[in-house]
Amino acid sequence: MANNAKIVKDFEAIVGAGNVMTQEVDLHAYSYDAAVLPSQTPSVAVRPTTEEQLAQVVRVCNEKGTPFAVRGAGTNLSGGTIPPKDGVVVLTGALNEILEINEEDLYAVCQPGVITAKFAAEVASRGLFYPPDPGSQAVSTLGGNVAENAGGLRGLKYGVTKDYLMGIDFFDLNGEMVTSGSRTVKCVTGYNLPGLMCSSEGTLGVFAKLIFKLVPPPRASQAMLAVYDDILNASRTVSAIIRNKIMPCTLEIMDNVTIRTVEGFRSAGLPTDAAALLLIEVDGHPAQVQDEAAMVQKICKEEGVRTIEMARDAAHKDRLWQARRDALPALANFRPTCILEDATVPRSQMSAMVDALRRIAKEYNISIGTFGHAGDGNLHPTITTDKRDKEEWKRVEAGIDAIFKEALSLGGTLSGEHGIGISKAKWMVDETSPATIEWCRGLKAALDPKGILNPGKMFWG
Repeated sequence: MANNAKIVKDFEAIVGAGNVMTQEVDLHAYSYDAAVLPSQTPSVAVRPTTEEQLAQVVRVCNEKGTPFAVRGAGTNLSGGTIPPKDGVVVLTGALNEILEINEEDLYAVCQPGVITAKFAAEVASRGLFYPPDPGSQAVSTLGGNVAENAGGLRGLKYGVTKDYLMGIDFFDLNGEMVTSGSRTVKCVTGYNLPGLMCSSEGTLGVFAKLIFKLVPPPRASQAMLAVYDDILNASRTVSAIIRNKIMPCTLEIMDNVTIRTVEGFRSAGLPTDAAALLLIEVDGHPAQVQDEAAMVQKICKEEGVRTIEMARDAAHKDRLWQARRDALPALANFRPTCILEDATVPRSQMSAMVDALRRIAKEYNISIGTFGHAGDGNLHPTITTDKRDKEEWKRVEAGIDAIFKEALSLGGTLSGEHGIGISKAKWMVDETSPATIEWCRGLKAALDPKGILNPGKMFWG
């Protein structure tokens, strides 16, 4: 950064010297995210503690033409929060207040640095429900959830972050507040700016306030674990459940590689000889739950299930779901490098995609553990490898390319919930079109003519 000393002084005047970091030992923590990509150490990290400070920091970056990336917890899985070269990282962790929970009109207003799980817990303590539940919710922030349109296990029935986003107040590059959306159930005032900002990955504006819809919680639920000797039977069960007009709140799959790895990670009592597991939960009115649970059991049996274990109580349910929550940490612990993807296909193509993943693993001689949100077609093929092994890494890269090619050929998408960032930008034209890419680049250029808002992401692969 050519004018590093000057911009550091400007930041210190705004937020105080204690909230400006310039030492490499401190900056290294902000040089990477959860994607397997090269790190990039920023020149400065700045931590605003008020909205006004945030606006001033953005304004200074714009005046100096200094590229910057906004960062919450850095749990992004596609390189979206890796900072630009010689750039600034703007940390939003101190903007972490829940400003309002309106129990009459069923909405909440939050700052972007609020931790997802803490927000959900506070909402639950008021007898309400915020459904989006990304796997990183214990540490991820609401601002990051909106920037990536985060999903989670309950996405099948309840939707993802965009389905609960009612409004955003955000700063443009001049540090001016742009107000969008509303606290009302309906709002068609002007362009759908909340919809535009959701999934924008920090490339169009800087979030200051977020308005979220809340809903009443379900009155009852029933979780179950279905064990299969053939993963294609498990996949067909998923399609059959949806075809029979049953909408579980969660419908998750784990293949044999994942089952064995999880069992080695934490002795959970999983059947390591099983080809696949389905973790299923239905919720709603108690009578509806009883009926749907019986229907799901019947469908599982028709599709060749080996056994079905019903959760007896809340503790048993938590034990069943812990196995699913352990999938990623177990696979990540298995070998030095873990690549978690989120290729997503129409639900009707689940069996075809699962079969393709088995074929790709064999063809490229790579280890793929597959788990994920089977009910909405959002799979997480997870490759365990060692990036230092150059020959193996070439096979891994070819295998990833094959995974996305297969997903797109089945009418799917590059990302169900992780975003594009750096890692998937090169495939964007394959899913969209050259005109789509140019249109988006034109929009970005109009809002960010200097190209300083999280540059190099999404459309520049």
